[in-house]
Amino acid sequence: MRFTSALCVILALFVVSTARADLTESLKAGTIDIKHAGPLAFAPDGVLFIGDTQQGAIYAVDTGDAKGDSAKVKFDIKGLDQQLAAMLGTAAAEIIINDIAVNPASGNVYLSIARGKGAGAAPVLIRVDASGKPSEVKLSAAKFAKATLNNIAAGNQRNPSITDLAYTDGKVIVAGMSNEEFASKLRVLEFPFKDAGRGASVEIFHGNHGAVETRSPVRTFVTLEIAGTTTVLAAYTCTPLVTFPVADLKNGEKVTGKTIAELGAGNTPLDIIAYKKDGKDYLLVTNTKHGVLKVSTEGIATAAPITKRVGGTAGLKFENIKDLANVKQLDKLSDDTAVVLVTADGSSELVTVALP
Repeated sequence: MRFTSALCVILALFVVSTARADLTESLKAGTIDIKHAGPLAFAPDGVLFIGDTQQGAIYAVDTGDAKGDSAKVKFDIKGLDQQLAAMLGTAAAEIIINDIAVNPASGNVYLSIARGKGAGAAPVLIRVDASGKPSEVKLSAAKFAKATLNNIAAGNQRNPSITDLAYTDGKVIVAGMSNEEFASKLRVLEFPFKDAGRGASVEIFHGNHGAVETRSPVRTFVTLEIAGTTTVLAAYTCTPLVTFPVADLKNGEKVTGKTIAELGAGNTPLDIIAYKKDGKDYLLVTNTKHGVLKVSTEGIATAAPITKRVGGTAGLKFENIKDLANVKQLDKLSDDTAVVLVTADGSSELVTVALP
């Protein structure tokens, strides 16, 4: 009896000690002063990270949205920009959708929006629920935390000071530009937020340009496990794919990435997700010129780096998904589906699609 009781106590203590803390516990009520709602990324517990390029800051916001079933959600919203304009009391032409992100805890989709244009544009955060109904998230009432980045770009480079972000294993990874000589940055911020640090300066070999580049920003990225190592897979303009082990991205370091693919010149990647299909791993990349590309990651761990000029494409194999046209943003909804933002003929749609 005593042995059984002692064992129960030990097991109870083990459960308590290994339980993951709720990420919202570090967030506090206060005055939130977001100037621009840009890139978005979710963590567990309904915590949403918002990149504010005007301030060079990352906000962690408690959305209070932590229950649902993304596998049962399906979106088919036509005229989204018109609906948002009517809700916000403005014209559809004054609505700019900067990013979308699926909350994995609920399946609801969040949109970062600029209402208006230029310096006077107001940041707005929108939630679209499983019924397809959009509503404004009142940021002034949310618990939050803020991390201000160091050495952010200024002037014409202010907008790409934060180009994309992601949460993984207790860290927020931020891509963008700094005001340093080696301007392209990948920053790894501990969460709950501590000192933002200088971040790592990253350089790449650009196969289509035939040159090493230090001032070209990562446009979008995803984190992957490659041979047991947590890795950033970054997509650049024109369009190299490059890997960086997260462990190498230390403050003040200069890190050279491994270029593993060239997807074609004259193009800017817009968004990227990773998924599994029929037991194999893929990336789905949407682009300004090349449409949506399905990239196989087979052999990625042992792929030879691209170190010489290439004409056209090289490296990882990929195919164009012609059924997905005019996709501007995307995010994974479930193991089998994604949500895409389609913009064509001056109107936007939010649609659930099967992963190809």
